Amino acid sequence: MTFKSLLAIALFTVSAGAQPAKRVVYGDTLPWPTGTFSIIAMDRATGEIGGAVQSRVFSVGNGVLWAEAGVGIAATQAVVDVSYGPQALALLRQGVSAEQVVRRVWANDPDPRPADWSKEGRQFAVLDAKGTLFAYTGPKATDWAGHKSCAAPHTCTAQGNILASSAVVDSMVAAFERTGGRLADRLVAALEGGQRAGGDKRGMQSAALLIVHQKKGCGVWVNNDVILRLQVDDSPEPIKELKRLVELPEARRKTPGC
Repeated sequence: MTFKSLLAIALFTVSAGAQPAKRVVYGDTLPWPTGTFSIIAMDRATGEIGGAVQSRVFSVGNGVLWAEAGVGIAATQAVVDVSYGPQALALLRQGVSAEQVVRRVWANDPDPRPADWSKEGRQFAVLDAKGTLFAYTGPKATDWAGHKSCAAPHTCTAQGNILASSAVVDSMVAAFERTGGRLADRLVAALEGGQRAGGDKRGMQSAALLIVHQKKGCGVWVNNDVILRLQVDDSPEPIKELKRLVELPEARRKTPGC
């Protein structure tokens, strides 16, 4: 048996242990699973910008959320090209609008694997430090896939793929809008809302949260721009564990002046 055959069997076995879901094959190869739901948002009262994500993949926080104080935040998911994150932040630093960041990065994507990892399957959302946001869901993102923005005066966009239904992003936005308190609490509430609506069809494994500020130096240490960065890489209940971490006293520390 060839190595390629063994790898295909191994991937199928891993997937079979998760919740049942439609498997999609791009071309003649089997891609790694990509189902994910995330939210990026701004708290205009505090100036915080952040995002949270959950997925039935290991260590989803390793590549989805990208943020920089005074610049903005991006979420790159579905048929993931991790370079979208750094590219987005670089363009935001230049003053490019959120919409143009998404359009430029996607248009300039050389689509190196169109047969099995097509750029038309990617999801990409960007929020700048002024509170302007834009989200894109490619036509080849695995069903159900889509995104939804919050209604004013709230500022958020929720997006996901391989979801139970559109109710997942609807519930994420509704939970964010009705939840009070810190941005971290509201982001976790959004994940909980999405999971209650069915979440990722295949189940849960990892979650992450990242928060920065509209200005530099608001972290809890010297020259630290990150207010909160948390990852739950492997857990049967990653959102519950993320919530536990967010509620710890250490996660509530503030820098004077921010």
